[in-house]
Amino acid sequence: MGVKALGYVIVESAKMADWDHFMTDVVGVMRGDGAPDGAAFYRVDDRPFRFWIRPGADERFIAAGYEVADVAAFDALKAGIAAAGRPVEDGSAEDAKVRGVTAFFRTSDPAGNGLEFFYGDTRDNVAFVSPIGVEGFVTGDMGMGHAVFAAPNYDETHDFYRNVVGFHDTDIPRFHFSDDPNDPGMGMAFMHADNGRHHSIAIGEMPQPPSGCIHLMLEMKSISDVGKCHDRMRAAKVPESATLGRHVNDQTFGFYMQTPGGFDLEIGTDPLVIEPESWEPTAHLQPSEWGHLWAWQKAMEEQQG
Repeated sequence: MGVKALGYVIVESAKMADWDHFMTDVVGVMRGDGAPDGAAFYRVDDRPFRFWIRPGADERFIAAGYEVADVAAFDALKAGIAAAGRPVEDGSAEDAKVRGVTAFFRTSDPAGNGLEFFYGDTRDNVAFVSPIGVEGFVTGDMGMGHAVFAAPNYDETHDFYRNVVGFHDTDIPRFHFSDDPNDPGMGMAFMHADNGRHHSIAIGEMPQPPSGCIHLMLEMKSISDVGKCHDRMRAAKVPESATLGRHVNDQTFGFYMQTPGGFDLEIGTDPLVIEPESWEPTAHLQPSEWGHLWAWQKAMEEQQG
């Protein structure tokens, strides 16, 4: 048994009010209760929080928290990560209670991306009610969505997630963004946990961004809700990172926008759901079937006239 799913994310920010507006008025998630020290919890389902935004001097993605099955898997994973030479720090009982978990530990991958692993998750009877009428988000056994990180040391980091942590390869492409025959391309690893979500984590062969994260993804229940979110993004003048489109590998329909933390949030729907036990890794050559014109592509087009 490897990793079950992405459970939560932790972000530090000096823009708490901006995050609150973004999360509630643009994305349409629900404020949660019980956040400590001036922080804010945001929920998308029956978990007390999926986003923990806490005050800090800088905009910084702290960690993605992934769930494992039980204490035996937890202890084995902690020992394996320590044996691989990565730092391991046990979380206190008080910090575990804040997270709504039985126990957790902190670590990082070989590229320095922040991670937490936990077991014993919490659910409650508080119904999700969007403040702006979003029907809901697809979570359950597939977790809150996915996280994508930069990994300049791509091969080492890929090996860590596959052979130490226990994620499984779903799609392992090398994307080329120019016609230059000498362009080495960019390696990507889309990796699934022990559930049907196409990928719960992905890494890209690129420099680390200042934010500490490339993007997070939330899955909405309908195309209509994705479209309405896109309208809210435009009305709120949130920077659009990529236009509406559909991916080739996970077939998700959606778009990307920039969070107050500098990384992107992908809002999507209608993805491919895989059979994790029998899936054979693929290697698609293009990231998108259609759409997804990125802001940097728009800028290049405008420069070229």
